[in-house]
Amino acid sequence: MKTPGSIVTKITLGLAIAAGVVACNNNKPAAALATANSITTSDKGTTVYINSDTLLAQYNYAKDMQDRLSIKGKAAQSEVASKGQALQREIADYQKVAATLPADKRQETEQRLQREQQEYQQFQQNAGVEFQKFQSDETNKLYQKTADFAKAYAKEHGYKLVLTYSKTAPGVLYVDPSLDVTADVVKQLNDAYTKDKK
Repeated sequence: MKTPGSIVTKITLGLAIAAGVVACNNNKPAAALATANSITTSDKGTTVYINSDTLLAQYNYAKDMQDRLSIKGKAAQSEVASKGQALQREIADYQKVAATLPADKRQETEQRLQREQQEYQQFQQNAGVEFQKFQSDETNKLYQKTADFAKAYAKEHGYKLVLTYSKTAPGVLYVDPSLDVTADVVKQLNDAYTKDKK
């Protein structure tokens, strides 16, 4: 099972890729993309960037997604731990009385406990796979939302290239701060997400 730190790292990497890739479909209405303090192409040129660290920290959808992942991860860990403790208790109980049992009963109990241990290991593996799939699905949804928005945002402002910048996964060593459109993007994404939640 992934640790919360590796989840955040994967999400950050997903965002870094998402904001830089332009998706093929645009499902956002023009009204959701309008902004009071429009940034024009002449102000920035044709290339801008989004700080994915800031986006992750301030985009409400991303925060809600991290909460969903945390809740799901803790529930899975709790269920796995509970089943593991039950199996450990059963093994400990058997060990206390093993010497007093007839040989055939000991063998039968040991085989049953071995099957249960294998079933537990399979359950543990399945729980990990299920959580990873949930995490992947959530990250893909975030990626698609961000990529769709980046495409519409670029089109609206006349940008030809939208890059990402991240301190945690740097692909760019330096970017002029005047090219940073993160605050505007976060505001518009949060406005659209608020409307979607209603």
